[in-house]
Amino acid sequence: MADRAPTQRATRPTTGLIDNGNSLLRKLHANAPNSSQLVGFLTLVISGAVLLLLSGLTVTVVVLGLIFFTPLIILFSPIWVPVGTVLFLSAAGFLAFCGSVVAMVAGSSWMYRYFRGLNPPGSDQFDYARSRIYDTATHVKDYAREYGGYLQSKVKDAAPGA
Repeated sequence: MADRAPTQRATRPTTGLIDNGNSLLRKLHANAPNSSQLVGFLTLVISGAVLLLLSGLTVTVVVLGLIFFTPLIILFSPIWVPVGTVLFLSAAGFLAFCGSVVAMVAGSSWMYRYFRGLNPPGSDQFDYARSRIYDTATHVKDYAREYGGYLQSKVKDAAPGA
């Protein structure tokens, strides 16, 4: 047993707090934000605080306005409801009229460009649909002519004097 080396005593794992103070400072320094991250964080905090303040002021003004103006709203509602209804219906009618005029002008412009041969967007699809309708109508006409001739011959066979 003499050839056996002396055993060393196991050291305890250090937490970094008691060791020598340098390891804690090194960890803090390694995880410290750089200046651009710090400016970004401060900007986020300041803008969030400003928005929170503005939203709080908005809610406060709305609630105080409702408290002060509720009696006026209740007293004058028999006048405001019909006026509001008339204004809403007239605005809706005006917007519907304007939308119809815009659609008519757009359609007229498209048709003008199509008939002038300027090939507006979608004219190829329109031409394809027109040719398909024409082909279908031609096939139906030919089929009717064939079938009509077939029926005429059947009628003559059934009633020779007819």
